[in-house]
Amino acid sequence: MTPTPRQSGIISAVNERGPQTIEALADMFDVTLQTVRRDVTRLADAGLLARFHGGVRMPESTTENIAYRKRQAIAAQEKRRIAQAVAQRVPNGCSLVMNVGTTIEAVAYELRNHTGLRVITNNLNVAALLSTNQSCEVIVAGGVVRASDQAITGEATVDFIRQFKVDIGLIGISGIEMDGTLRDYDYREVRVARTIIEQSREVWLATDHTKFKRDAMVKLAELREIDRLFTDQAPPPDIREILQRHDVDCIIA
Repeated sequence: MTPTPRQSGIISAVNERGPQTIEALADMFDVTLQTVRRDVTRLADAGLLARFHGGVRMPESTTENIAYRKRQAIAAQEKRRIAQAVAQRVPNGCSLVMNVGTTIEAVAYELRNHTGLRVITNNLNVAALLSTNQSCEVIVAGGVVRASDQAITGEATVDFIRQFKVDIGLIGISGIEMDGTLRDYDYREVRVARTIIEQSREVWLATDHTKFKRDAMVKLAELREIDRLFTDQAPPPDIREILQRHDVDCIIA
């Protein structure tokens, strides 16, 4: 499903504030209990929220990410704004490495009219989007294709990316802890992303606000290693302090 604006707001509220009762959500969005129950039922049926008696919570795990199609639906409009903000700052004629994730794929969509780009990616969805641009050279990393989201990972992927030094490394993330730790779920994917950071002159992180305070199992990096953070809402105070301390440019779309 594609959530309505109110349903997206419900997802964001539960993600940011924790489990919520039906009554609290009805007050928050100034609608009837019946309206919230219908929204919650649809979101739970789609796997975007998990129900408990009288309320809802996020269906999260520290060991396994939300399914790819469900991730596409979460904060879709916010991801589009982030992607547009990133694309506006990517100059024509530059080199990029783009990794996996629905936000990175949204950026690829917005880059389709850029000229002279050379893009290295371990994401077949990104490759498919940008290969329609005849002015863009797309280089696909080798490795094992993950069926769930068309990501390419493994030792061959890491070795391939190490051949290059690019202008911009553009990465996504599954969770940002309040101490500035960037985390994800698949250690093989994390190794690829870590290599992208090492092989990039600038590192740009694109992530929507639902990733703040979200837990995941594998450490990827620290916020201080990022040059630019693109997001859709002002980060929590702890994160803002880290960004300021380490001079990380924060662009809010």
